[in-house]
Amino acid sequence: MQKILIIIHAAPYGSERCLSGLRLATALAGRDDKPQVRVFLMSDATVLSLPNQVDGATNGLQGMVETLVNHGVEIRSCRTCALARGIAELPLIPGVSIGTLQELAQATLDSDKVITF
Repeated sequence: MQKILIIIHAAPYGSERCLSGLRLATALAGRDDKPQVRVFLMSDATVLSLPNQVDGATNGLQGMVETLVNHGVEIRSCRTCALARGIAELPLIPGVSIGTLQELAQATLDSDKVITF
């Protein structure tokens, strides 16, 4: 089984890089050969961890995150980045957790491919 790590550091709003990362993760997680997909949110992408954001889309970014969680994708939000933005102690989308740089380092070493957005 292939192991793929997707690191998203672009803000959820203002560009399409975050959306592109989520779309790729969704496409990979939905494949019949079932690669192991992990998503690590850094910098302004940590805001994506928060529920109930209104972005104008029918299912929105939260819906995409929930779909990934339902497909068994591990989604972690950088603790240091979340602390810097004052969101580390806020409730997160169910299935999303706070992660550490050490966990990211291990996931990087364990992965066959690492993709950043």
